[in-house]
Amino acid sequence: MIDPISWGYSWPYIFTAFLGGYSIGSVPFGLLFTKMSGLGDIRDIGSGNIGATNVLRTGKKGIAAATLLADIIKGAFAALIGSMFGPDIAVVAALGAFLGHLFPVWLKFQGGKGVATAIGIIFALSWQVGFVTIGIWLLAALLFRYSSLAALLGAIAAPVAAWWLATPQLVEFFAVITVLVWIRHHANIKRLLNGDESKIAFRS
Repeated sequence: MIDPISWGYSWPYIFTAFLGGYSIGSVPFGLLFTKMSGLGDIRDIGSGNIGATNVLRTGKKGIAAATLLADIIKGAFAALIGSMFGPDIAVVAALGAFLGHLFPVWLKFQGGKGVATAIGIIFALSWQVGFVTIGIWLLAALLFRYSSLAALLGAIAAPVAAWWLATPQLVEFFAVITVLVWIRHHANIKRLLNGDESKIAFRS
């Protein structure tokens, strides 16, 4: 097995790092921004997801962009704060933030799909892998015009790129993120296979 995460730290520190990351990641910016903008509850719009893609369905591009940026920042923030206490704590805090976004306790564990938060985490832990991941996402989006497919391929690219550009620990961690992103996109995968998934509408 590839070098596993070292659990040499005492459990109180590990628990604190995870809980702190979870608290940061569980902030539902999409829901907060849409409500503050008078758009109502984003869970009653489109797919019901709290992420930027569904926020975009309100027609408010600025709110969607703010949601995307905030979700990226919260993932990066948790990872960077954790990295101040070592690489292991960074991974624990980042995992907490990612799970917090996917399963926020405030929303009965019904959160987003994790793509933006994952991007923030990946960039914070390895900017080289982050650029590869974004590059694959953009290329797939331009070629296939499916946002979900681009996200799925970008997720796969992260652990593969980490194999060459980062540490074995990050390969393992990014692989976990990839699996979770794919699980959260199960409905999109079904629509892709059935040919029912909506395409990205590029406009001049």
